[in-house]
Amino acid sequence: MSFILGIDVGGSTTKIVGLKDNQCIGMLQVKASDQVTSMYGAIGNFLRQQSASPSDVSEIYLTGVGASFIDEQIYDIRTHKVSEFEAIGHGAVYQTNLKEALVVSMGTGTAFVKVTADAVSHLGGTGVGGGTVIGLSSQMLGKNDVDAIIALAENGTTETIDLAVSDIICKNIRTLPADLTASNFGKMKSTASDSDIALGIINLVFETVGMMSAFALKNDSVKDVVLTGTLATFPQAKPIFNKFNTLTDLNYIIPDNAIFTTALGAVALGAKSQA
Repeated sequence: MSFILGIDVGGSTTKIVGLKDNQCIGMLQVKASDQVTSMYGAIGNFLRQQSASPSDVSEIYLTGVGASFIDEQIYDIRTHKVSEFEAIGHGAVYQTNLKEALVVSMGTGTAFVKVTADAVSHLGGTGVGGGTVIGLSSQMLGKNDVDAIIALAENGTTETIDLAVSDIICKNIRTLPADLTASNFGKMKSTASDSDIALGIINLVFETVGMMSAFALKNDSVKDVVLTGTLATFPQAKPIFNKFNTLTDLNYIIPDNAIFTTALGAVALGAKSQA
């Protein structure tokens, strides 16, 4: 049983995907205090999950910011490094079967990667992302646990937080729907609950990312936006980005296992290089 591994080494979280005969055989993520510990922990857990040993792994393909800390051949297995932006782009098209797309990787910050038939290119990014959610929630709510923030936001409303177009304009404007946000946190009421604030923070990040995606594809033939990364798995992501599907001419897509897109891209590129 020989297979290859794609590993996305983050700051403290590692995502790992196994591929055998171009078919995914498993995926998992592990958190630890540092990148190296996280990566080796992920490999150990994956091998245990598959009832496999290091000798069953033919190649390892590393990507992510933490990959720079790894210089050795892991467990004497042939180990290669893959550009994170290449992995993001290829992982998205691997999951969606699209030939071209804007891939939005929402991690601590957010990266925008354009995929066409000819190339994968990094367009840029924004510091608004998961780090924003955690940082603002820590200061405003006293919470820095992602699961707690998500749960809190599920009972919230942005009506006590955000200023809507309907709050400042009395006439309908075709390009400005009445429920469109005019100012995030622009109507912060004293009656706003912690749940409202949590949802407002998440909404601020998603709306910023959604609009930046729309600007990136303005006058472009590419119309599909693939949302990936940890934030894409938030339950609030689909309803918020669905608004952009109606507001713009773009199609915002959240693939299954969006959190593993970069690791999938690394291992898919590895499989392609072996073919």
